[in-house]
Amino acid sequence: MKASIMRTVLLAAGVSMLSYADELGEILSTKKSMIFDYQMQTNELESDKLSKSWVNPVMLRYNRSFNEQFKSGTIITDNFTVSIDQPIFRSGGIYYAIKYSEALREANDAEIRLQRRMMIADAVTTLFNIHKNRLQQKKMRYQINNDKIDIRQKRDSYNAGLLDSSFLDQAMLKKSQDETTLLELQLGLRAYQQQFTLLSDKDPDTLKLPTLTLVNKKAYKEANLELQRDRQKALEMSHNQKMTWAKYLPTVSVSGQYTDGDINPLFQNPNLKEKYYSYGISVSMPLDINTFDDIEASKVAKLQAEVQVLDREDTVEQEYEWILSNLEILERKIALAREDEKLYENLYEVTSNLAKAGEKTSLDADVMQNTLQIRKLDQKIYAIDKQIELLKLYARMAE
Repeated sequence: MKASIMRTVLLAAGVSMLSYADELGEILSTKKSMIFDYQMQTNELESDKLSKSWVNPVMLRYNRSFNEQFKSGTIITDNFTVSIDQPIFRSGGIYYAIKYSEALREANDAEIRLQRRMMIADAVTTLFNIHKNRLQQKKMRYQINNDKIDIRQKRDSYNAGLLDSSFLDQAMLKKSQDETTLLELQLGLRAYQQQFTLLSDKDPDTLKLPTLTLVNKKAYKEANLELQRDRQKALEMSHNQKMTWAKYLPTVSVSGQYTDGDINPLFQNPNLKEKYYSYGISVSMPLDINTFDDIEASKVAKLQAEVQVLDREDTVEQEYEWILSNLEILERKIALAREDEKLYENLYEVTSNLAKAGEKTSLDADVMQNTLQIRKLDQKIYAIDKQIELLKLYARMAE
């Protein structure tokens, strides 16, 4: 019942898009951002070039020749030509070549944006882990204080002959283990800080932690970059199949040439012009033994891309449900920690009053106070864990 209520609360919060999206994009270093900007520009330029690839270049040619065959001396002739041989009809191949380049551009654009979002998410996750690590260190220090109190109490009981030495040994071992954990956390903090500097040139201590909210499943699927990329790839393969088919159908081309050249003395004729045009039209169709295999291969590639889209849709839904399940568990952890906080507040108040009355020691009150602070820190740690889970959605979503 509680899980159902928790899911309803989470889904109710999912009507808005992720907050602070623009701020998150600014976390990357200038060089990292420039790399992605250049990748986007390259993709646009390459796509534009591909969309015009069906247009053959105009060939310019200049030639000067020297002929020493004549006794009168060396004959010099100059020749300048402008020529083009351009297909104007490829049984639909030109149209689908343009559509193919557009789909390819969109697919590459989604992939580049996905890589950028993933890197941003890595940087922000590292930022969250830096803050989480510091909370964990603070929590561990409270725990070590409790360990010290526990050792002191057990040593007094052992000296009074009320407790076996094994209990004191266990308390001392527990303190040593917690101190080791604190050292490991300190090493981990340095690793997170080093990792952050590789992704961002900002100071992590001055950055405000973003607050991300859950989006609903429909919005997540619509903005999912992996799904957008795979859909464009399927469209790309569909256009490629039509291009492949058209490649083996008739092609109509026109050719033309303008010539401005000296007439060779060997061909002196009053009817010849130095400047003239020549043009024509041609129809061609290849007969290739691999035609059928080539067409079938493009068809199979198209079908594979379409199945990939269906598989990606299932994966996106499962990812969303998995993260939603993790968020529900973290919400329950926060709720339990909040209940414990109230419990220890009462226990601390009672123990403090008993300590004033002489029925308890101040150390007992300190234990309750430390444990109370630990449960407060646990809530903050779980809240950061929730944000890290939400980042997994953000990393795959378009702006």
